[in-house]
Amino acid sequence: MSVLSGLVCVHNEEARLAECLKRLAFCDEIVVVADRCTDRSEAIARKMGARVVSGIFPVEGLRKAAGVAACRGDWILELDADETVTPALAREIRETVARADAGDWYQVPVDNFVGAQLVRHGWGGSFGASSVARLFRKGAKRWKSERVHPGTTFTGVYGGRLNNAILHKVDDDIADMIQRLNRYTALRGQDLADSGEIKSLWDDLFRGVRRFCKCYVSRKGYKEGDMGFLIAVMAGLYPLLSNLKAREIQSLNGVRTARPAGTAVIDLDIEEARLGHSA
Repeated sequence: MSVLSGLVCVHNEEARLAECLKRLAFCDEIVVVADRCTDRSEAIARKMGARVVSGIFPVEGLRKAAGVAACRGDWILELDADETVTPALAREIRETVARADAGDWYQVPVDNFVGAQLVRHGWGGSFGASSVARLFRKGAKRWKSERVHPGTTFTGVYGGRLNNAILHKVDDDIADMIQRLNRYTALRGQDLADSGEIKSLWDDLFRGVRRFCKCYVSRKGYKEGDMGFLIAVMAGLYPLLSNLKAREIQSLNGVRTARPAGTAVIDLDIEEARLGHSA
């Protein structure tokens, strides 16, 4: 019999975590990775029967890897705190992992909500997804070392796409959407500055226009009216803002490096992956 683990990584998600974990009751166990939480997220997770992994994880891939390592199941369903599983999806997942001919990883559709509005079309360009690979056998999924939306690699057999969707409350409103764009591009800018893979302004503009067209036309964002147009604009701005912020970071680092002689510099070392496992 297959054992299914539900995995949720959080940072200060006390307002949404209980509902997310309640919908994971069909799993055989729940593991919550608490990244630098200063609110009641850890207490809520423990109260609802989850095992908690506490630590400091500046890189998203470290959070995911720590969570997978703590899972005891041979199958893992990965969720974010702003996502929930419907009863229909829960049944489909249990039926899928119980099959003798099951693959090693599956794509799961996502129904994205901005406030109360369901937005089905136009997602993409690192600003949203309409399908995610969240159901997989332990060991089949790996994350790259990036701060936000890290790339992933898979081993084994692709099992296909499930029929029922995860419900994702992606943003509360347009203001929340803009704040998310600012947050994501800041993290992506740090990754680019670290790697030195900063594109030219013209390359950024070309990629931005291409992403806008892909989201608005190819992925039918036009069907969503004003919201579809806005999502396409956000997706188009993503590479441009990320690279501008990366250049700003590099410029600031250059200023710090060029301090005059005798200037005191204080280095602060942050432990990137200090884990504390608690039952």
